[in-house]
Amino acid sequence: METFSKFSLPIYFTLFFGLALFLPSYRVWKTTGVNPYNFGTSDSAHDYIDRNFRLVMIGCALVVIVFAFLPNTYQFFLPIPYLANNFLALIGQILLFAALIWVLIAQVHMQKSWRIGLDEDVKTELVQIGLFKFSRNPIFLGMRVMLLGLFLTLPSAITFTILVVGELLIQIQVRLEEEFLTRTHGENYLAYQKQVRRWI
Repeated sequence: METFSKFSLPIYFTLFFGLALFLPSYRVWKTTGVNPYNFGTSDSAHDYIDRNFRLVMIGCALVVIVFAFLPNTYQFFLPIPYLANNFLALIGQILLFAALIWVLIAQVHMQKSWRIGLDEDVKTELVQIGLFKFSRNPIFLGMRVMLLGLFLTLPSAITFTILVVGELLIQIQVRLEEEFLTRTHGENYLAYQKQVRRWI
């Protein structure tokens, strides 16, 4: 399983960043002319969370690259031997695959409403179709599953830290987005909030 992971994980994260983040962002930009990236440089809670979540994603990529190509250096990430077994690694791989498929489907349902960060300038449609009938935050849910899958596949002090920090940042970001959507869509979002759970 370890040998398989050394090949599969770099491919997986290339697909994840390419298909789940870059491609839908490019599609929105080409079809609407709107830049879906809304990263700020202020000291607001939203911009602070954005900056740190980007570090989490970079951390995921770094762990995978070091694991695949620098095995001696990977030992400094403090692997957890008693969690490193084929059964947990298989579960981790399944979760990673499921997370990617789930996020890609949610991206299709979002269409032009896809944004990274809060878009204060362009009002987007409140998406309530497809996976959004079952989860108000399917993409963030997919990312939570992805972080768990990475930890189970490569259990170490670093991937555990990434899992915990990523979970905290996602929980805060989701609540910031809920406040933003309430301001933007008012009663429509409040009604949606009552019908559909935050996660699933």
